[in-house]
Amino acid sequence: VFAPPSSKFFSVKCTPNVQYRITPSPQDTAPLAPIPLNGNSVLFISMDRASTFENDSKLSVQYYGENKDVLGRAVLHLTAVEISLDVDADRDGIVERNNPNKGSWMWGPNGHGAILLVNCDSERKYGKKLDSEQDYVSRVSDLKDMSLMVLRTRGPARLPPGYKLTMHISQSDAENVRVFRSRSSDAITNTLSEYMPLLAFVKDYPLVLSSEVLSQEVPYLGGAAEMNFYVEGLRFLDKDFDGLISINLSLLEPISPGFPETPIFTDRVVFRVAPWIMTPNTLNPVEVFVCSTSDNYQFLKGMKKLVDKSGYKLKICYEYMNRGDRWMQVGKRSGKLGPDFGYVERVADNEDVSSLDSFGNLEVSPPVSVNGKNYPLGRIIIGVAFPTATQGRNMTKVVQDFLWAQKVQEPIALFSDWLLVGHVDEFMTFVPAPDRKGFRLLLASPDAGYKLFRGLQNDGHGQAIMFEEITVDEILKDENLQAENNYVQSCIDWNRDVLKRELGLDDEDIIDLPILFKLLEENRAVAYYPDMVNMIVLGKNLGIPKPFGPKVNGRCALEAEMCSLMEALGLSCTFIDDFSSYHKLLGEVHCGSNVRRESFDFKWWNLEM
Repeated sequence: VFAPPSSKFFSVKCTPNVQYRITPSPQDTAPLAPIPLNGNSVLFISMDRASTFENDSKLSVQYYGENKDVLGRAVLHLTAVEISLDVDADRDGIVERNNPNKGSWMWGPNGHGAILLVNCDSERKYGKKLDSEQDYVSRVSDLKDMSLMVLRTRGPARLPPGYKLTMHISQSDAENVRVFRSRSSDAITNTLSEYMPLLAFVKDYPLVLSSEVLSQEVPYLGGAAEMNFYVEGLRFLDKDFDGLISINLSLLEPISPGFPETPIFTDRVVFRVAPWIMTPNTLNPVEVFVCSTSDNYQFLKGMKKLVDKSGYKLKICYEYMNRGDRWMQVGKRSGKLGPDFGYVERVADNEDVSSLDSFGNLEVSPPVSVNGKNYPLGRIIIGVAFPTATQGRNMTKVVQDFLWAQKVQEPIALFSDWLLVGHVDEFMTFVPAPDRKGFRLLLASPDAGYKLFRGLQNDGHGQAIMFEEITVDEILKDENLQAENNYVQSCIDWNRDVLKRELGLDDEDIIDLPILFKLLEENRAVAYYPDMVNMIVLGKNLGIPKPFGPKVNGRCALEAEMCSLMEALGLSCTFIDDFSSYHKLLGEVHCGSNVRRESFDFKWWNLEM
């Protein structure tokens, strides 16, 4: 609005729901009193509620000359629209209206910011693939894996001509998220949608934003209205992605024909993608998974007995699904993909992949506190080459980068390259305990093995026979085997020191299990007899590889020692025969099974970062 050239004063008049403020503040504040006009005069206009009709409010400015004679009058016709893009910024499960913290994200119990899941499961019953790999919503249940975002508007039945609402994201964020819109505000509660033809259902949830669509106009519904959007996470945190995603909604104003509209208002919300979190042995199981092969009947029989005794579900991946692969711990299985059960994979580019990249080489501790720093979700444990090794095997960098990027379970690197297979689960695990830190670290220990065998010899049981017609005396007489196990013990001791330091453990928190090793190719070790530390933990029930140790008074001495150590913690031992079907193939019970466990009670977003 331009004042007439000779204007010296002005006055302002407006309808009741319009407020204004003038700077510099006038000395005479009487209504319609002429106010001196100078180059610094600024008029700020606001409205205290949304308009019911277009142009239903107005403000007029009257201009005066030197003698306060009226020179002209300008009238502004005003339309107010309330616009709020809302998310669950206070993390209580409700999308509140216009939370002041919705545009930022902060860690901690007093923090704020919305949370976004990665949609890495599959709602499909056939032809399964990750939901995140399809750019449409096929089932109502899929919406439950997404975060609700609500556009709330209030105003006239339609926007003034040329004005429009546009949702938009940056190119970098678009690689990590998709946004769908509901055509009906209550579509998620409409269970009939489950049975609608796919094409009709997809049309009810059109795609709004994606890597191909960075900006799209969204409908303005008029009156007091809410429109639901569903935000889908596509990627977990990684070296090049910190997990934060911003989504913007702008009101665009037309300038003149032939020119793009410009934003006059933008609302912004921020999500953080939930990290990939591992669950330790101390959490309660939900389901146990094993593979069926042509030669593992005895193993399956033992596993079924253990799982039935423990009261959990056993799911068997049959040969038509596992394609002859028995190693349930090694990687993902397409047969496991389903609703609320997904997976993530990382592919190494131009880098050798080794057995250290299997999940047997990926463990997690129970919650710990170390030198005043709390790890309420525990710490991830991986195996790598010894720090001074020049030709050692390592977990591939793309996997290590992924694990470190999750932030909430800061990883610990152990030395596992001394093993032929190279997995940390070959020499360590955790079991629940009723005292101290709530768990014990179990470590394979050749020293404990030799101590047990010498005790048997001293008690007159030197001729007790082990699995391959080998006596206790023959084992103790084998100097080469003793030298090999001295080397193995030094490798485990190095890891023991790392675990004590990084997990804040004392010697009383560690139990040494009597396990011997032998060296094969490239002086790398394998278990001499079934590796009892490579167990499955189901609450207070342990599924342990049957060691076939020397029998004393009709009982396996290794089993007796194991039971003595575990029963002191209130744990029950079930010994499973995996000798032919797993041990001889360089794996054991843990390698051949997997467990889905309950989630932590602790909420990851409450971590102090």
